[in-house]
Amino acid sequence: MSILRELLNDIPIPQMVKIRQKFDRTILENPELELVNKLASSGVMESIHPGQQVAVAVGSRGIANIAGFTKTTIDAIKDRGAFPFIVPCMGSHGGATAEGQTEVLLHFGITEASMGAPIRSSMEVVKIDQLPNGLPVYVDRIASEADAIVVINRVKPHTAFRGRIESGIMKMIAIGLGKQKGAEACHQLGFKYMAENVPAMANLMIEKLPIVFGVALVENAYDETCQVEVLPAAEIEAREEQLLIEAKSRLPKILFDEIDVLVIDYIGKNISGDGMDPNVTGRYPTPYAHGGPDVAKMVVLDLTPETKGNANGVGTADFTTQRLVDKTNLEFTYANGLTSTVCAPTKIATTLENDIYAIKAAVKTCNILDYTTCKLVRIQDTLHLGEIEISMNLLDAARQHPDIEILSEPYELSFDTEGNISK
Repeated sequence: MSILRELLNDIPIPQMVKIRQKFDRTILENPELELVNKLASSGVMESIHPGQQVAVAVGSRGIANIAGFTKTTIDAIKDRGAFPFIVPCMGSHGGATAEGQTEVLLHFGITEASMGAPIRSSMEVVKIDQLPNGLPVYVDRIASEADAIVVINRVKPHTAFRGRIESGIMKMIAIGLGKQKGAEACHQLGFKYMAENVPAMANLMIEKLPIVFGVALVENAYDETCQVEVLPAAEIEAREEQLLIEAKSRLPKILFDEIDVLVIDYIGKNISGDGMDPNVTGRYPTPYAHGGPDVAKMVVLDLTPETKGNANGVGTADFTTQRLVDKTNLEFTYANGLTSTVCAPTKIATTLENDIYAIKAAVKTCNILDYTTCKLVRIQDTLHLGEIEISMNLLDAARQHPDIEILSEPYELSFDTEGNISK
């Protein structure tokens, strides 16, 4: 028997209970129709003229209805007699290759056939200016040659810094449209200054490029569209600041302040840029963001298929499994850290042979005297927090919480013959 098994065999895994966390579920019943109406009422379409080549910049991760919003925008541009084309707008994602970024769009349901518009994917950029602090400002070359540019993105809290502008249209312009070179430049001075550099870069790009409007989306805690805004270029910054406040109020969360062990089934770039959203886990890759529960030990078990081996975020956890490591594409993963300059999340966490031993390792090291009192929470990923599992030692707190419903009797976690949780 290995020394690791000897150390961990007698560590108990607590009985679990399934619960439902309840959040405000304000939702748009027909989000695409809402966009149709907003495009018509906002007056932005008057900025699109017959015969123009219009770049539709899209590509951020995990956005509800993103294919529908993209198609709706493309159809509206066609109705003006213009010629829309799609530009992958995602910094260094997709392995920082043109083919990889097109493939990312495919996973979102965005193809030339489904959208009725060509996809023009390239990592080639042009430098259009620089900030007073010396940071160069880059833009996708193909987009820079368009007659008009439209940007689509969700507004949400960032995972590594705090500011009045975080993740949304402005970040999509500065980092997404900047491709790998632009993302690298924006991150060059670190996340300490991102709250200043993102809007500064975006405003300069709005000034220099034919960006006509943005489609800003806000989601509820269930990853569903609850708000759609169409923002003329001149109004993007001011309105996005307000939408960020709204988005933060709707952020899904784990409704327990102190957790001994947090088990996460899947991480991946389609879940969060950090693999798992630090706003949910309370584990941040930088000291410039805060919030979430106090988690003593965290375990990540597997990668999503959509992440294509990019395991960015695994280093934020304490423990992982051999199967996650076996699926990891180190080149894609390390490219993430080299671009963002934050490399701790791309390290490999302490690796155990399977789920059983990874979870036992977290219980053993969570700094409690009696392992049977472990407060353990298990979630599928940080996008899906409606139904989760908790250990018996959190049951009393769950019963007293007005937004928690108990769904099951206590049960033992079930493991297959390889020692992994039976889904």
